[in-house]
Amino acid sequence: MFSIGFVGAGQFAGQFTELFHKHPSVSAVHVTDLIPERATELVQMQDLAGTFGSFEEMLASDVDAVAIFTQRWTHGPLVLQALEAGKHVYSAVPMAITADEIGAIIEAVRRTGLTYMMGETSYYHPATVFARNKIADGALGRVFYAEGDYVRDMDLGFYAAYRYSGGENWKATASYPPMLYPTHAIGGVLGAWATHAVSVSCIGVRDDRGDGVFDREISRFGNDFSNATALFELADGGVMRTNEMRRVGYPSHIRESRFRFFGTDASFEQLATVSVWQDKEKVVDVTDELEASSGLSVDDPSLAHVAPELRPAFVSGHAPVHDVARLPASYHGAHNGHEGSHQFLADDFVQAVETGALPSVNAWVAARFTLPGIVAHESALRGGERLPIPDFGDAPA
Repeated sequence: MFSIGFVGAGQFAGQFTELFHKHPSVSAVHVTDLIPERATELVQMQDLAGTFGSFEEMLASDVDAVAIFTQRWTHGPLVLQALEAGKHVYSAVPMAITADEIGAIIEAVRRTGLTYMMGETSYYHPATVFARNKIADGALGRVFYAEGDYVRDMDLGFYAAYRYSGGENWKATASYPPMLYPTHAIGGVLGAWATHAVSVSCIGVRDDRGDGVFDREISRFGNDFSNATALFELADGGVMRTNEMRRVGYPSHIRESRFRFFGTDASFEQLATVSVWQDKEKVVDVTDELEASSGLSVDDPSLAHVAPELRPAFVSGHAPVHDVARLPASYHGAHNGHEGSHQFLADDFVQAVETGALPSVNAWVAARFTLPGIVAHESALRGGERLPIPDFGDAPA
């Protein structure tokens, strides 16, 4: 068994503190937050082990692992600090926001032998699991094209989320560049298709809402792109396209990530409410196989701080395509979310720490889910110039 400390007690962290607390291989869950009251409230609500006064205090303690649930641009430095302190690390997405940070994390994992995992929900998105199984069976023939979209409109809960995490200057961080949060789109494709991106051309759409969000003069990141589309060349000769959209007329509270895969023998396409498998003769509706049943009420008290439009992502159960038999019995009836992915991600990390095996989204996989978006954003800043994407290679055997 091992203990884990959570860094950040915001809207998302509580969904995972519960799962680690319920896992039979986790002995204790601690929490720290820059706003101490939030950490205290979470510990009391879920009867966790206790709080730490700071991240540094947590790293100096005897906790075995840490889970990073802080602002998305802070992950890289915090992960490195934790690894250097001898802690296993579970990190929310993205892995980091620069190639140097990503390279440093991989080097630290290689040198220390510690477990690092990025909690990319789309790896267990029902569409990704379905496509991964079909590709493994050879049912698509040669896969040559795929799409992954993260379609998350700001009006549907994101304003409230950024206010909650960003304080009075929230508009400066609400302008976070879409392509620096690429893993829900890229991870759902590359989580099924075993290849990686080698070059990209990306076009960014400059925002015109005029409300101070995605305003270069206000943005901490100097960013005014609210939407971006990237076309990637893949290592096996195929093509991947991804969209990161923050201003879009789309029901992102119903489905925020969606995917399409095309092969020489068959194809698979997903829309907001419909999913189909197709070959050269027929179309088969596979929606029911990929539908994640509701696992928690959107009115649950644990979601009181979450905007109503964002709550559906936190309450989904499992889909028929999920292998629930592998999960611990203590997870039966427990919280789940993001189309049934949360329980699998928590269990993946626990099993990796316990056995020393590489987790599903290890450092090398996380780099391939994250770095293409970083380069894509640079391409957009250069007017769509095609740029090479560095690669850190496959994970060691």
